Amino acid sequence: MTSDRAADPGPRPALDLDAYLARIGWSGERRPTADVLRSVHRAHALGIPFENLEPVLGSAPSLAIADLEAKLVRGGRGGYCYEHNTLLAAALTALGFRITLLCARVVVGAGPGDIRPRTHMLMLTAVPGEPTPYVADVGFGSIGALLEPVPLAAGAEVADTPRRHRLVNTPHDGPLAQWELQAHTPDGAWESQYAFTVEPFEAPDYEVINWHIATNPRSPFSRRLYAQRTTPDAHLSLTGRTLTVTGPDGTREVRELSDGAEALRVLAAYFGIRVPPGTRLPE
Repeated sequence: MTSDRAADPGPRPALDLDAYLARIGWSGERRPTADVLRSVHRAHALGIPFENLEPVLGSAPSLAIADLEAKLVRGGRGGYCYEHNTLLAAALTALGFRITLLCARVVVGAGPGDIRPRTHMLMLTAVPGEPTPYVADVGFGSIGALLEPVPLAAGAEVADTPRRHRLVNTPHDGPLAQWELQAHTPDGAWESQYAFTVEPFEAPDYEVINWHIATNPRSPFSRRLYAQRTTPDAHLSLTGRTLTVTGPDGTREVRELSDGAEALRVLAAYFGIRVPPGTRLPE
């Protein structure tokens, strides 16, 4: 389910792997094993927040490795799915894994018959010596996001504490099998997050999608601030001016912020985001 072309997208500036691993606080043995994949994935998911400051301020973020390194690794910032997963793909490739980029339709919150475009970036990660690749994704800005990768197998379940996820096959019109990632909710239900096939996507595909999502005036990412951060004992979410802290048992504390200036302070204090000096959010 991988391809040489997907695994080797062409010459690019090399990622500073030492700096990246220091940023996520990971210091394990650098070998392409399932344990390394799980621990690096979890460290990234817990270590770098989700945020969309550039789109809210009117620009599309760069997906060049050097720019992602400057922003997410050295700059104390976060990003959204294209930034997070481009960075993770570069790191996993440097560690010896084979990567195939994929694209998903977000289905969480969709109504009956609501067909959304494929805009969410994720990847398949092949572990040497293992027959089944893993779905890896550190860029889903939702409380249902993966903390650890899940094997691409029907019914495969991962207890990525404090969460649980599974993959199921779902019917659709098309030659490739469709998969859905589902998250286990505190009330005991399985909630679908996104649907995808294993059709490979390439870096240029994401350049187009990234620009559209960041600049289209109808895109939610260009109209409203989003930030997410997962800690060992809570999930933090900022949507517009609404700050929500959700505990492992599903209990929520909600606070309405007064203005953009307070939202920027919350980004720094709660989400660990180093906001660029002079930043002003639209009211």
